[in-house]
Amino acid sequence: MNHKRKILLVNDDGIRADGLALLARLASRLGEVTVAAPDSQCSAMSHRITVHGELRVKKADFPVGGVTAYSVSGTPADCVKVALHYLLSEKPDIVFSGINRGYNAGVDILYSGTVGAAMEALVNGIPAIAFSNEANDVWDAAEEYLVPITEKLLAMPIARNRIWNVNFPGCNPEKIRGILWNRIPSQEEYYHDHYDRKDLPDGSVLLTENGIPARTAPEG
Repeated sequence: MNHKRKILLVNDDGIRADGLALLARLASRLGEVTVAAPDSQCSAMSHRITVHGELRVKKADFPVGGVTAYSVSGTPADCVKVALHYLLSEKPDIVFSGINRGYNAGVDILYSGTVGAAMEALVNGIPAIAFSNEANDVWDAAEEYLVPITEKLLAMPIARNRIWNVNFPGCNPEKIRGILWNRIPSQEEYYHDHYDRKDLPDGSVLLTENGIPARTAPEG
């Protein structure tokens, strides 16, 4: 009997995110899927874990049939830890993280909870792929290309100290001119820091991060 690939799914946008549901539906073509995702939005958590306080784990209603899903009141990296050491009876063959709403590129990878979850898989000796999509809620390219790209990646050797990071444009697949492979992450920011300011009567200010995305990328 052929071994059915066991896939753990996690994200940082939360258990109800559209990108997670899409990833679960597509990943189901590649193996047996279990989801462990934060119960709320956890973007920019990087590789943070919970060391003080408790984690609430609950079986979740999930919109994709045949997928067992759990919500965790922690970070994306917590979700990987909880899945590996509590929820799953067997170690998964691979961890998929995403699909994040917004690119993970350049030095912004360091802040990413999506990438942080993939890195937690790496710490535990499990290969991982982080998936992200342009933050415009157009998922057509991911829908078209995620499975064939993933199948190609799974057939390739990868160093034990690396993960894969995949970004999809938010556009019609007909506009895609090709796939860039093996790019070294840029040392530049993708989102340039910018804060919206609101002055308060007591003299203090409220600052809201509103990063401005770059529109060009260096060669490499």
